Amino acid sequence: MSNSQLPLRFDMQVPPDGRVEVQLPLPAGSQVTMYVFEQSDADFDELLAASATSTDFWNNPEDDEDWNNA
Repeated sequence: MSNSQLPLRFDMQVPPDGRVEVQLPLPAGSQVTMYVFEQSDADFDELLAASATSTDFWNNPEDDEDWNNA
């Protein structure tokens, strides 16, 4: 994927009129594809909790010693 094809992400809140406007760093007339997903706070909270609990795996002196001697 080239730099010109890197995806752009915009997190925003939909106003009461349901209209969202986005300024893009692309030349006028560029063809784009847009996908819109409603963000779920529950999904993010689950990912955050999983990442926080799984860090204990890396704090293991016995495992560190094994890997350091590999």
